[in-house]
Amino acid sequence: MRLYLQGFKLWVGFLVGRVPIHRFRLSIYQRLFGIAIGPRTSIHWRLAFFAPRGISIGSHSIVGNDCFLDGRLGLKIGNNVNIGGHVQIFTVGHDPQSASFGTKGGAVQIGDRAYIASRATILPSVEVGEGAVVASGAVVTKNVPPFAIVAGVPAVVIGERTRDLEYQLDFHMPFQ
Repeated sequence: MRLYLQGFKLWVGFLVGRVPIHRFRLSIYQRLFGIAIGPRTSIHWRLAFFAPRGISIGSHSIVGNDCFLDGRLGLKIGNNVNIGGHVQIFTVGHDPQSASFGTKGGAVQIGDRAYIASRATILPSVEVGEGAVVASGAVVTKNVPPFAIVAGVPAVVIGERTRDLEYQLDFHMPFQ
């Protein structure tokens, strides 16, 4: 019965993500699913997730459309973080060396003012440092230093971002 209830809740989350009213989605994500969401944060539609109670999103952050967030082992997203569309963040994965195809993983942390571009994938046990940039399509398998710019599969450092970041994200559309 527990698995049916869990599946039902994920299905309800799937449906809520398709409602084109931003305030409604935020309210349901916070109150029904227990996602910690800071003020002035924007979550675009069609979000999918596992274990929403393990997800924390700071203030003035943006989560793009069609993202997948995995809170099973803890996902902490800082303040003023911009996450592009179709980004996937995992905290658990299968262990190919396990005789029983078991799982392994760890928490993921995204630092303040990081920018995760569209279609990037972040794997378990990764920390993306403050102000870091993950390029579009990158697969992050290891920690990203603060203010580093990473790209590729697997992601490697290709540059450094300025440390003089002063912006405060504040993007909201009522019907997104």
